[in-house]
Amino acid sequence: MDIIPEDYHSTKTLKNKEEIEDFVRGCTFFGTGGGGCPEDGLKQLMRVYEEGCEIGWYDVSELPDDAMTVCAYGMGSIAPQTTENIEEMKSLGLMKETIKYKLAAAIKEMEKHTGKKIEIIVPLEIGGANTPDPVATAAHMGIKVVDGDYSGGRAIPEITQTTPHIHGESMIPLSSVDQWGNTCIIKKAVNNQVAEKIGKLISILAYGKLAGNATYFLKAGVMKKLVVPSTLSRAFAVGKLIRTTREADGDPVETARKFVSGWLLFKGKVTKKETEDKEGYYWGTNTIEGVDKFEGHTFKIWFKNENHISWFDDKPFATSPDLICVVNSQSGEPIANPSIKVGENIAILGVSANEIFRSKVGLEVLGPRHFGFDIDYIPIEKRV
Repeated sequence: MDIIPEDYHSTKTLKNKEEIEDFVRGCTFFGTGGGGCPEDGLKQLMRVYEEGCEIGWYDVSELPDDAMTVCAYGMGSIAPQTTENIEEMKSLGLMKETIKYKLAAAIKEMEKHTGKKIEIIVPLEIGGANTPDPVATAAHMGIKVVDGDYSGGRAIPEITQTTPHIHGESMIPLSSVDQWGNTCIIKKAVNNQVAEKIGKLISILAYGKLAGNATYFLKAGVMKKLVVPSTLSRAFAVGKLIRTTREADGDPVETARKFVSGWLLFKGKVTKKETEDKEGYYWGTNTIEGVDKFEGHTFKIWFKNENHISWFDDKPFATSPDLICVVNSQSGEPIANPSIKVGENIAILGVSANEIFRSKVGLEVLGPRHFGFDIDYIPIEKRV
């Protein structure tokens, strides 16, 4: 079976609902547990599809160097809403959502602030909502979105864990619009870390729905030196392969593993889920008891929105920046952290990180010590 689609690494148009679902599925796979909820990503894409908009992306080589670009993404915690959240929203008068296209609203605010027309959107990351959303926004606005992202083909919790930050680009100006219509422009910040924290504080009022942000206002010529190319095509390809393998009664987990040149890290049943919603992030640990060849062993995954640290029988195992991807062990369907349930049977796949995040500066922002763990980063291929 040839698992490399003919249209991989090319400009692509999503033609129907099935292809849209394949794309969201693949984005969720590379979201490593975070990247927004796929239900939201699917909803956004289906909305523009039903409006008759053309949905797709462009190869980086097809974009003019002098066009202005912006990185559009959702910021905030992906934790499920609680009764306490809902009561607080009521007390603040936040009950009616007025903004359907939050990223479009943030981009328009950026255009007003800079006086420049934005022609190209760059996805921040690959994830179940945070990639479909900018793709849907580009379709809605009639502008282009690049086949690539700034996070190395995965999702990340902090915008400072991106290639523009690593190369010294400023996030300022940053525009933010939530579903209630609250609108902010950050005109000045001491550094990107401070801009990130200000943005997170603003996003708290989105209550798990994510605020729409626009940042990294750059010419396309600069963007091309920073973007990791072909990551949307890669996501579409793996999402399609999981579905077609499943339909052919094959093993979708093994097919996905082969396509991404990854490793089966563990297989088992979720026995414990500990979570916390704080500081605009969804934190927690999932505990899995092994089955089949992993029977008698325990695997743990710590996440901050995305999966970052794992332990095999209490010994450090795969860690960020490498990808820790969770899928249903039978269907191969990728699972975001808010949706993982105790009792669920899952498989855990590991994928090598993009080389820039294995560099000294990359590990400073995305390695285990960045998250407060006294663990040395060892590349996944040496761990397994």
